[in-house]
Amino acid sequence: MLLPSKTVVIAGLGLIGGSLAKALRRAGFCDELVGFGHREGSLLRGVELGVIDSYTLDLAEAVGRADIFVIATPTLVAAELVTDLIALVGDRRDGPVITDAASVKGNLQRAANAAGGYSRLVLGHPIAGSERSGVDAANADLYINHRVILTPEPDSDAGAVALVRAMWSATGADVVDMSVADHDAVLAATSHLPHVLAYALVDALAQSDASDDIFRFAAGGFRDFTRIASSDPVMWRDIAVANREALLGAVDEFSQHLVLLRDAIDVGDSERLHEIFTRAKQARDGFADRLATRSEPDA
Repeated sequence: MLLPSKTVVIAGLGLIGGSLAKALRRAGFCDELVGFGHREGSLLRGVELGVIDSYTLDLAEAVGRADIFVIATPTLVAAELVTDLIALVGDRRDGPVITDAASVKGNLQRAANAAGGYSRLVLGHPIAGSERSGVDAANADLYINHRVILTPEPDSDAGAVALVRAMWSATGADVVDMSVADHDAVLAATSHLPHVLAYALVDALAQSDASDDIFRFAAGGFRDFTRIASSDPVMWRDIAVANREALLGAVDEFSQHLVLLRDAIDVGDSERLHEIFTRAKQARDGFADRLATRSEPDA
């Protein structure tokens, strides 16, 4: 069988990169999985677990071995890697396909443009994850029935786009295309804002004088709403910084809506509260129905 790719190099062997490696191995997508990074401990652990076949700490060696180079690092590190990779590959048309799994695309696009561009760069983002982190949390099923958004440019190499699409399809994901600006705006509202709110709520309650009682008697609703505050703080710090403009827009829009809700509570406007809660319930139920139709876990 002709494999779609001989060697996939993954930079950043955590939950996202490790899960991709396990899924590609199971699918038989490539002949060799190589890890790259600066923390040798996690790379050694990846070999021990059978997530990757080997690793290197040298970026030039990693690029030389790669048919596909996947950046699965925190967002700000990903932008630095894009710059370094483009400097290594130059304008080669036979160079490796470079893609990523970062949650923000605009800062990577700007980094690529500032470095001179590379037609075989295809930015992407899997809409999947977990509050767990590290290669030990890697899960070959993580991407099944989840969406992966690709943001190819008009001058992107068609073969490179097709290869990245095939890679994510091999994991069981549903691959769609979107512009960089639309991606960052949508993710700011649907992913980045909820994480910011969860972190803010837990942090505020933890600093309350009544924090002991609050956490002692908190029930399932609090647990479900705040679950994502257990996510990796470094990753979400970088996302907030990288997607600053879109996230601020989402925060400001939500803040305005929260003020309206507060005013309704303040004056005891039960009709207005019922209207808001009913509209929200209908929207959430519709979202849940769409998830059920796709057989996609709510993550």
